[in-house]
Amino acid sequence: MVLAVIIAGCKKPYNPPVVSSNNHYLVVEGVINSGNDSTIISLSKTVKLSENVSTQPVTNYTVVVEREQAGVSYTLQSEGNGKYDIGPMHLDATKKYRLHIITPEGKEYASDYVEVKQTQPIDSIGFIAKNNALQIYVNTHDATNNTRYYRWDYDETWKFHPEFHSDYIVDAMAKQVRARLPEENVYTCFTGDNSSNIIIGSSAKLAQDVIYQGLITTIPSNAEKIAVRYSILLKQYALTKEGYQFWESMKKNTEQLGSIFDAQPTQLTGNIHCTSDPAEPVIGYISISNTQSKRIFIDNSQLPQNWIPKYPYDCLAPDSAYFYNPNTKIYEVQAYIIVGGGIPLEIMYKDGGVAGYTYSSEACAVCTIRGRVQPPLFWK
Repeated sequence: MVLAVIIAGCKKPYNPPVVSSNNHYLVVEGVINSGNDSTIISLSKTVKLSENVSTQPVTNYTVVVEREQAGVSYTLQSEGNGKYDIGPMHLDATKKYRLHIITPEGKEYASDYVEVKQTQPIDSIGFIAKNNALQIYVNTHDATNNTRYYRWDYDETWKFHPEFHSDYIVDAMAKQVRARLPEENVYTCFTGDNSSNIIIGSSAKLAQDVIYQGLITTIPSNAEKIAVRYSILLKQYALTKEGYQFWESMKKNTEQLGSIFDAQPTQLTGNIHCTSDPAEPVIGYISISNTQSKRIFIDNSQLPQNWIPKYPYDCLAPDSAYFYNPNTKIYEVQAYIIVGGGIPLEIMYKDGGVAGYTYSSEACAVCTIRGRVQPPLFWK
């Protein structure tokens, strides 16, 4: 016991200077799109690990795409929340461009001038049911062997249902439970998400510039997103060798840490610099390319039938709520007292009349708390 007390007394919390420092460095995220799509750049500041926020977007900055030795520039529009965008610029693939940023205080940041990379089309997107999970992969190639370095991100959308089907609704004005109208549907909804991991691939060590079944994402077999119908929109970008090395280091620093066999964290060196203060670190890497995209749909009927989706909430069996009119001593739908509550599921009958209804919680019977009833425009 004495030894345990001594050991406990020797423990002291250690807060590395990097954790407790008040530095807020600029973070630049995005790709300058050289083709027919819009360019979206996100600007934010780093935050301390001890702070309650995970990101700190910055607004009212001036963000400009500039062409080397030509005096040609394109100013992005601030959309709030750290987002800056501009429509298709159709950049000259034979020229180099950079991103120039000016803060309201006059501090300036600029990326290196970067060549325009041409992104080849995506050949196909496929999926495999393997190891109790759905693996989604990409196939692509460049017949000229000029790409070699690739990056992908994606947007995913899925159709889903709540645990229970609610056929009825409580009409507070009429003090009764009535059938839902078609426009009051809360059983079929759509929601989505986007990629958060860094997805890169390279064919530099291969004779041909081919990416075959490059893994994009893995979805557990019990995930709600594949319970009905799922869609993924994959976007592909060509990278320079330097851009690939940056994203590779970023991936190792953020996703491949935790065991003694993982790579040690390294200093991230991007291609964006503070021209006003060269010693100030800036986080980010600016690439320039067109975007190639492809969408696929996956129905639950295409997956193993023994895959059972797990609803994200713990839903108990439906409970019962009874109508009772103390004056007539009978159950009736226009009751003076409505007992219970929740979301009505089915009407219960007793002695030839309406006795009440079964009900569940909003989380288990209403899909609109997590999604939208209206399907996306692209939904088939």
